[in-house]
Parts: sequence; structure tokens; C-alpha cells
Amino acid sequence: MEYEQLHMLAFGAHPDDVEIGMGGTIAKYAEKGYRIGICDLTMAELSSNGTVELRQKEATEAANILGVATRINLGLPDRGLHPTEEVVQSIASVIRRYRPRVVFAPYWVDRHPDHGHCARLVDEAVFSAGIRRYKTEPDLPAHRVPSVYYYMINAWERPHFVIDISDTMDKKIASLRAYESQFTKTAGSVDTPLTDGYIDMVESRERLFGKEVGVTFAEGFFVKKPLKIFHDLLGV
Repeated sequence: MEYEQLHMLAFGAHPDDVEIGMGGTIAKYAEKGYRIGICDLTMAELSSNGTVELRQKEATEAANILGVATRINLGLPDRGLHPTEEVVQSIASVIRRYRPRVVFAPYWVDRHPDHGHCARLVDEAVFSAGIRRYKTEPDLPAHRVPSVYYYMINAWERPHFVIDISDTMDKKIASLRAYESQFTKTAGSVDTPLTDGYIDMVESRERLFGKEVGVTFAEGFFVKKPLKIFHDLLGV
């Protein structure tokens, strides 16, 4: 089966992780015509509210709002994201199938262990996917990812760089509201950090990052190697 190459591929431990961290960035580049994919590692079957079936429906709606070209779920066990060879191979296979120019993963410092585990697994898979003799199932040609960036989910730390999402913040918020089972307190739901003004918190964070660089809203990212600046330092 042929797979069309993606410009960007964002990994998350659970459906809604990517939207929380970089939904505005996805919408921004999707509007520019770039093909962007999301790969959720788990079905979030251990979530306190909602069901797997409902969460998948919400994830599809959120992806459509952001303009995502393809959304994949590997069906790995929630709270079971451990660095086994099988797990690394499954993630590396996705990277080789879609051959992205840029990969995104959660920032490795987060209150939820799955988010940090996801970051480490993606790092392992990015490295392995570029090794010619590394075997995946199905076995696909090696692909070296040029750039890997890390987005924040629950973190409030000073990022290494930000992306202006002032024009797409409305789509980010809409994508989060699509996850009604997670962010809206309803009859029968239990209290979680997500039902207690979480979307407002995310909006405040992005507003703060935007203020740091003179725009209305921005999303923050981290890197593990130096960034190359593609414009003159004087802005000429």
C-alpha cells in the first residue's frame, strides 16, 4: 500500500494530547496546504470519563477541525507505554510509512507519566527508523527525520521557541471543545484536572507565550539540538 508523505507528524500518548499542545500550529500549517498527521499511541481506555468509542469520535471531529490529513491510533495499552522492542518498532513503522520532514512529541517533563514515556519512545523510534538494517513490520525503507520538536501538555515552562497561532487559536479551542467527554463536566462525570477549567488554563498559557513575543497567542516548543535561524537576525 502506498502512503503519501506527510510534512509533519505529531505523536501523543492519548487522543487530545496533540490538540492541547500544538492544535494551533497544526491548524496554521494545514491552512498553508501542508499535510499533517497525528498518531495517538493509545485509546485512552483508562480515562475517568467517556468511553473509547466516544473518544475516537471526538478525536476524528477534532482532527477535522484542525485540517489533519490522517489520524492513526496504534492501540497500545494506556499506562503501558514501556520501551519494548515491539512498541518501538510499531512507532518506527509509522515514521517509515509517512516519511515526515518534522516529528513532534510531548515535552518529556509532565505530571502524567505517559506523556514523558511517549517522548522517550518517539525518540527511540526516530533513531531506529533511520537505521538501514533496522527491521520493522512490515519492513520499510529507512527514513531519517530531519527535525524533532516537543510540545507542552501540562507544562508551564519557558519554551525554547514559540509559534504565533493568533489566527488559529479559535480552531485550537474548538478542537479541544470537541472532546466534550474530557473537558466538560456533565451529569455522571467525575471531577478530574481536565473538567476544572482546563481549556481556560491552556488559553491563558498560550496568551502568556504570545505576550512574550508581541503577539496575541503562541504555542511553545522545546528542542534537543540547536535551531538554525533562516532569516537575518536584524529582520531584513
